[in-house]
Amino acid sequence: MEFVFYLPKRKHRILPILSFLLTKVLVCDEASNGIQLWYLSFKDSDLPKFKSNAKECHIDELGFVLYYTNQFPFNAKYVPVIENVLKDLNIAFKAIHLDTKEKAQNAPTPITTYALFYNGEYVTNDVMNEKKFIKPLSNLGL
Repeated sequence: MEFVFYLPKRKHRILPILSFLLTKVLVCDEASNGIQLWYLSFKDSDLPKFKSNAKECHIDELGFVLYYTNQFPFNAKYVPVIENVLKDLNIAFKAIHLDTKEKAQNAPTPITTYALFYNGEYVTNDVMNEKKFIKPLSNLGL
C-alpha cells in the first residue's frame, strides 16, 4: 500500500495538517508547471509518476483553452465569465469539460479541476472571476 498526492511547489499552499507527512514523504515527480507528486510508501514498490501528457503541461492550440471538471460546483459558473471577457477582446477561447475519468487521465495537466492555457502554455489552475482574470491578461500583454 502507498499514499500518493500532489501539491503545488509553493509551500504556503500546503495545509498545516500535512506538516507531519512532509517529514515522511518524498517528491517522486514534478510537472513543468511546478506541481509535485509526493509519495509515502508502506512497502517496496515502484515510484508513481505523472503521465507524460500531464507532466509536460503543453497543448498545441492557440488562444485560451480551459480544462475543467465539476469537482468544485462553482467551476462551471466561471467558464462563461472568462469566455465573455475574451469574446469582448476578440481572443480565441475553448472550454473543455473533463466529464469522464478517461478525459481527466489524458488531460495535459496533473490538475484537472481547473487549468488554463494560453497559446499552448500553462497559465494557472486558479479559478478566476472577471476581475481576477484581468491580471493574467495584462501579464500576457493582452
